[in-house]
Amino acid sequence: MGRYKVNIMKPEDERQYMLNDRFEIMEKFGVPTGAMQLHFHNFYELLYIAEGEFACIVEDASYYLKKGDFFLIDINQMHHYQYVENRHESTRRILLWITKEYLEELSGPRVDLTGCFHTEGASAYHFPAHHEDRLSGFLFQILFGASDSDGPDAEQMLIEKAYLTLFFVYLNRLCTRRSFRLEKEEKSANIMIKTALEYIEQNLHHTVTAEELAALTGMSRYLFLRSFREETGMTLHDFVIKRRLAWACAEIRQGCPIRDACRKCGFSDYSSFFRNFRKVYDMSPREYKLFTERQE
Repeated sequence: MGRYKVNIMKPEDERQYMLNDRFEIMEKFGVPTGAMQLHFHNFYELLYIAEGEFACIVEDASYYLKKGDFFLIDINQMHHYQYVENRHESTRRILLWITKEYLEELSGPRVDLTGCFHTEGASAYHFPAHHEDRLSGFLFQILFGASDSDGPDAEQMLIEKAYLTLFFVYLNRLCTRRSFRLEKEEKSANIMIKTALEYIEQNLHHTVTAEELAALTGMSRYLFLRSFREETGMTLHDFVIKRRLAWACAEIRQGCPIRDACRKCGFSDYSSFFRNFRKVYDMSPREYKLFTERQE
């Protein structure tokens, strides 16, 4: 037997950040209780439904997925899992996280392998069986270590890179076919919440209050806060904090000094920024900066 083991993410795992500087691939089973809140991240996400059914909300649209479907989520695209009782307990899926930088590295001249994540109006696909078999075969080769040999790590990395390249080249070709796309099953009934989310995104560097958002959406403050939590799975305060932290991470990766990123992204004081950063990412801003520098 080889020394590469399948990486299994537990359903209750709430981690939404990568531990690797290139990609992570994991197998998940059952109801993902750690992904019920609306969230977003600074890398691409791909789901392959190997068994059972699965449902996910992206922005204001719901998708109901079945065995064989592929689901693609762009960088910083808001999404969360939608539970359907008695239908999702037996789901088994492959989860692939990959950074924009690494996917661009895999791309070649005049070939943009990130394109499949930017297709207008599409997040979910169901391909004919022979295409699905080929794509899932590439994924499982990566998931199971690609080789049963005990070869050097450099060889393993080369094999993984080859399978990832093959997978994304083939996937990008298929994603251009409109007939393979799944339609959005259901629009969010609460368009007012969508309006609020857009307003928050445009004003993260300012103080955003429940009162102004309630006025913007035509709700009372109480009704707005209750509707916001029902729709996103988190309080308005937590949502704004996490969006600001995601913005700060992007600034730090681009070389912005940590304290400048703190001020730029709407935090009133550094202690609040530091405390929330460590709580969400399980590391300090400085540790995050050093981690990103090691990736370059």
